[in-house]
Amino acid sequence: MADSRPQQGESPVAQLDVTISACEDGAFQKRGHKARILSPEEAEKLAREQVFVSDFKQQKLEKEAQKNWDLFYKRNSTNFFKDRHWTTREFEELKACREFEDQKLTILEAGCGVGNCLFPLLEEDLNIFAYACDFSPRAVEYVKQNPLYDAQRCKAFQCDLTKDDILENVPSDSVDVVTLIFVLSAVHPEKMHLVLHNLYKVLKPGKCVLFRDYGLYDHAMLRFKSSNKLGENFYVRQDGTRSYFFTDVACCKTFSLPGASNSIKMQRLWAGLG
Repeated sequence: MADSRPQQGESPVAQLDVTISACEDGAFQKRGHKARILSPEEAEKLAREQVFVSDFKQQKLEKEAQKNWDLFYKRNSTNFFKDRHWTTREFEELKACREFEDQKLTILEAGCGVGNCLFPLLEEDLNIFAYACDFSPRAVEYVKQNPLYDAQRCKAFQCDLTKDDILENVPSDSVDVVTLIFVLSAVHPEKMHLVLHNLYKVLKPGKCVLFRDYGLYDHAMLRFKSSNKLGENFYVRQDGTRSYFFTDVACCKTFSLPGASNSIKMQRLWAGLG
């Protein structure tokens, strides 16, 4: 089976963009959401996919999740994903959150990979200090080996956000913006809330999480076979890495965290097509 991830120069057909900020009322506001319409053939294909991967294999995939991502970066080095120069253009909150033009921002890129988002941001905006973490130790090493890596402007570290305490590397309430771009989909749906609880520990009150990920019925989802289905909208690739495909309802549920120190408000939810 071919790898379902968008590669160099590609982008997902259906994706979700969300901005979440700490606020008082915890209400959700959604704008411009579009659902991709399936063809009859696509709808029939998904309807037939009712057999899930065995519990034994699913447990093995969960146990070996870090190893599988490390092997992914061993095979592909820094060459698989294209640098993301669109971040400041498409997430206007990166500029709007400043109180004055030259204000220094502290960001956290959760799931930084090899720095495809991190380094374009640091090049474009000299008033950013970035924390960057990834599940894969190998990916973090690639970040540190990048000629653009500067310990005065960036701190990269390995972290399993489902269980490691991020406060060991990032001070509490110190981050203006958390980016979570094509990351949460790789986490088991039952553990996504653990990632978010961890991230909210370091987010300043009133600041935001910028989220982009795969949307329901993306072409990557439709390329999977029934033998790759782990659960509702959740699949495993041939290399053992996994991907979840979000709906707006799933986003609202995931980011509504019972007992979170800050309630949240979804300011924008958009599924981009094409």
